[in-house]
Amino acid sequence: MNKILDIQDVTVSFDGFKALNQLNFSMEPGELRVIIGPNGAGKTTFLDVITGKVQPTSGRALFKGRNLRHLPEHKISRLGVGRKFQTPRVYLNLTPRENLELSKNRSKSLFSTLLGKPGPGDREEIAQLLAIIGLTPKANIPASVLSHGEKQWLEIGMLVAQSPDLLLVDEPVAGMTDEETERTGQLLISLAETHSIIVIEHDMEFVRQIARQVTVLHQGSVLCEGTMDEVQHDPRVIEVYLGQPEEATA
Repeated sequence: MNKILDIQDVTVSFDGFKALNQLNFSMEPGELRVIIGPNGAGKTTFLDVITGKVQPTSGRALFKGRNLRHLPEHKISRLGVGRKFQTPRVYLNLTPRENLELSKNRSKSLFSTLLGKPGPGDREEIAQLLAIIGLTPKANIPASVLSHGEKQWLEIGMLVAQSPDLLLVDEPVAGMTDEETERTGQLLISLAETHSIIVIEHDMEFVRQIARQVTVLHQGSVLCEGTMDEVQHDPRVIEVYLGQPEEATA
């Protein structure tokens, strides 16, 4: 099976500081991979390289076998890479339904999307997405009144509406209640049945809930990989991450 993502000896230097240092990473289609590591480990830079926000100083990032080097962000997005940032990016004055319709019709303008009527197929897909993200009862109220967790789910739904092959999700449960955190885990596990997903997270309880395979970054390189049980008992991980005081890993 061809790898959906293959990072080969990628180094990213900022004025001599190596945010990524000969990083090698790969994943198969349909994987749900969680990436952990202390602050400064290179997690955000890793996502920036995949999405084209940052160009590698050396090495290659391949998505479905295609070299992403020098491709602009919007072209990488259209190849099938969707990214969710830590802070929800939704249109607060629109309803969840309208946010999803707009995301599904990225080639159209905001004006034409809101004035036009989606076809039966689109309406059915939007209804299914609203059910998946748990917002059917709030489909037609302004997104501004949604809770923090609901806005996060809406943005995840907006990504899925764009039909990406790979979802990049950055710290999705930061600031959530325990109930919202659990529901977010259930949502990501459900989406992993039809998508490849990379989740970056600090919340170890959440990682234990969703993790199938965990990659630990440290100083811009992969320190180790394995199941959560394997990773949490690895002496190297205990030393550089899990064994640190809570305030040092937040």
